[in-house]
Amino acid sequence: MAESKRTPDQALKALSEAALAIASEVSLDKVLQQITDSARVLASARFAALGVPDSEGGLEKFVTSGMARENEAQIPSPPQGMGVLGAIMRESRSIRLSNVEEDPRAVGFPKGHPIMRSFLGVPIMAGTKVLGNLYLADKEPAAGDSQSAEFTASDQELVEMLAAHAAIAIQNARLYEQVGRLAIVEERSRIGMDLHDGTIQSIYAVGLTLESARLYLPDKPEEASELLLQAISSLNDSIRDIRNFILDLRPQRFSGDLDQALARLVREFQANAMIPVKFLVDPTTISSIPTPISRTIFLTTQEALANVARHARARNVTVEIWKEPDLIILCVIDDGVGFDAKQQAQSVGHGLANMMARAEELNGTCIIQSKLGEGTQICLRLPQDPNANLR
Repeated sequence: MAESKRTPDQALKALSEAALAIASEVSLDKVLQQITDSARVLASARFAALGVPDSEGGLEKFVTSGMARENEAQIPSPPQGMGVLGAIMRESRSIRLSNVEEDPRAVGFPKGHPIMRSFLGVPIMAGTKVLGNLYLADKEPAAGDSQSAEFTASDQELVEMLAAHAAIAIQNARLYEQVGRLAIVEERSRIGMDLHDGTIQSIYAVGLTLESARLYLPDKPEEASELLLQAISSLNDSIRDIRNFILDLRPQRFSGDLDQALARLVREFQANAMIPVKFLVDPTTISSIPTPISRTIFLTTQEALANVARHARARNVTVEIWKEPDLIILCVIDDGVGFDAKQQAQSVGHGLANMMARAEELNGTCIIQSKLGEGTQICLRLPQDPNANLR
């Protein structure tokens, strides 16, 4: 990563790019990794790490950048916030050293850990609260210079400014997770009420029907047979309703990995709705999609599949995602009964309004085409650049 000394304008541009990269993520784990990677590049460090403190003075999370996985695997355990790292946590201030091993607070490196010399540690603060600590080691020498380098006051200033952006990103990611947890609680409450008021009452009614059939069985076998057929039909309806409730819970389970989330969603849809899905998604196509776009793709797919399960009576479904210049496109197609799109546009059912609203939030479009008896096609078109406008 050797490079020549940056001009002030180049340094500010690099900081701006790093801040934008951090702000593009909402998953906490991805935010922490992006902060760590950005700090390492910004300060021209060979190694970087980010420690998130726990409530007992140790480290809850420890994210690294620049170290090969096989080397990291040789280290018995991650740092526990001792030595110089602990000093940053206790004092909540930056520490810059030419040789970390010579500092009296140093406790040495564990077995398998690479030896590091120059060091820069910067706390990530929100007011007086420490959200995390950035650790940078082994400053890369400038191009053409074979001597070891030290972190400068300019490096420290840049990383401290990055830490200010990082604090906001971490808080936003945590709020995002909290909202998700609250949504799960609210959704569980709603599902519980719906199950109690609908499905459980239906199953209770089936029990009464079976009881009546048992009484009719000795003397009135025909009436008993009719009651048993009614009970079987009612049980099938209840099973279908329960499957739909299960599908309705899926929006809260997006973890940030779009490939895994979609694969799981399709598997569970097929298991619950018993409708085969042709899944045409190349993992390499979606691996670099920013989290806000990934989440919208996931939620739109989930909403579309839930609608198929509830209303379409389809025999086959296709889910396809591909890229075009500056665009990411999702299409969900079924061969079900379809609906009158003009009439449906005047109602709030099917979650179609939610799909369109999510697309508009990202300057994209959601086109829904359906005809009675001819199935439905939902196509989501989102710009890879969120500042672009497709409407």
